[in-house]
Amino acid sequence: MRVKITLVCSECKQRNYDTVKNKKNDPDRIEMKKFCKFCRKHTLHKESK
Repeated sequence: MRVKITLVCSECKQRNYDTVKNKKNDPDRIEMKKFCKFCRKHTLHKESK
């Protein structure tokens, strides 16, 4: 049930992180605050398609 996903910065739209999620526990798209090395600050990162 674990699926590999990519997290995208909501400000600069760069694909920064790869992670895994459990589709049974998190059926919706994940959003989390992470550090963006391109923006050089903590921003909201969303799961991409």
